[in-house]
Amino acid sequence: MGKFPTFFLLLVMAALAAALFGALHNQLSYTVGPTYFTEFKFIQFNIGEALSPRVGAAVVGVLASWWMGPLIGLPAFLYGLFAVPNARSYLGAGLGAVFLVILLATFGALAGLLGGLVADSTGLLDEMIRFPNGPTRQDLLRAGFMHDASYIAGALGLIAAFFPMRHARKIDTARARKEASDAT
Repeated sequence: MGKFPTFFLLLVMAALAAALFGALHNQLSYTVGPTYFTEFKFIQFNIGEALSPRVGAAVVGVLASWWMGPLIGLPAFLYGLFAVPNARSYLGAGLGAVFLVILLATFGALAGLLGGLVADSTGLLDEMIRFPNGPTRQDLLRAGFMHDASYIAGALGLIAAFFPMRHARKIDTARARKEASDAT
């Protein structure tokens, strides 16, 4: 497969990975903050009562996150399209970039949960946060902090996604130089 089809495949893979991340992430955030979903996110995303809350949380996760994959991956994928000489290396680097961003978003979500637990138990941020009607304070802090932190970490992944591409470029360039010197 050439590099241009690989570019589009990577965008699709990034969207699918982000959607899966969102669905799984929301299973944990629903566990720690159910009213965040039932009183806020389900209304925001127009999730009806016909779906079970777990399925509804997964649907919210897919709808809220699928677009982040291509958005975050696009700059690194474009860079790799022109900088990485070999299509196979480009695909590997692109998948590595997707994995790296998902890993960062996972750590971000866990850090957000920890922050939400601390904010909930200490009341430290209560005067700075305007709590809306609906979700409980506890659920909003736990699930809301998880969501915000995973988006922030995912956005930081925009920078991190360049590292696998740069690494693939260096490897391919060194390999090409070695093959050229061996041929002479």
